Amino acid sequence: MAEQQPNLDQRIQRSVKKLLIAATLMFGFGFAMVPLYNVICDVTGLNGKTSSTAADASTQVDETRTVEVQFVTQTDAAMPWEFRPETRSVKVHPGEIKLVNFYAKNDAADTVVGQAVPSVSPGLAAGYLKKTQCFCFDQQTLAGGKAVDMPVIFYLDPALPKNITQITLSYTLYNVTERAEKSKDLAATGGNKF
Repeated sequence: MAEQQPNLDQRIQRSVKKLLIAATLMFGFGFAMVPLYNVICDVTGLNGKTSSTAADASTQVDETRTVEVQFVTQTDAAMPWEFRPETRSVKVHPGEIKLVNFYAKNDAADTVVGQAVPSVSPGLAAGYLKKTQCFCFDQQTLAGGKAVDMPVIFYLDPALPKNITQITLSYTLYNVTERAEKSKDLAATGGNKF
């Protein structure tokens, strides 16, 4: 029995080491998932992620095709804004530049900073929807009780696959007031937290 005890202790120690290594690898994998996900989405156009920078305007219009672009909005539970597209859908020729306004109203008494996150469906179409101007490029600050129209100017790349005849551009609006205030405070101190 005394000989089995050291052998049992060694097995327990090996098991604990293996578990610690596995936990460390899982943590590292989880930490790396966000940048890997972003790279995969950028390369493949999966998940409908759109570019966060303005595109150059198109000069070629394909009038032989028409694509319906629908607009969907939602707000995060912590966002006290009314937020909706002024037009639910538009018909557009690939290459044709379109302007669509979105209405936002801050129902809170205080100033709120919002950030819109876009998504496109089908995901393959995300790489072909080009925005030259979008409120989603920057955070939006709106005083309590105030309303604003926020424009999106876009076009569809004429190289859009012909089997795509309908695209949905969806925006989710998040309350980022606290994060914006912390960033502003950090900038005011010259970048130091203390």
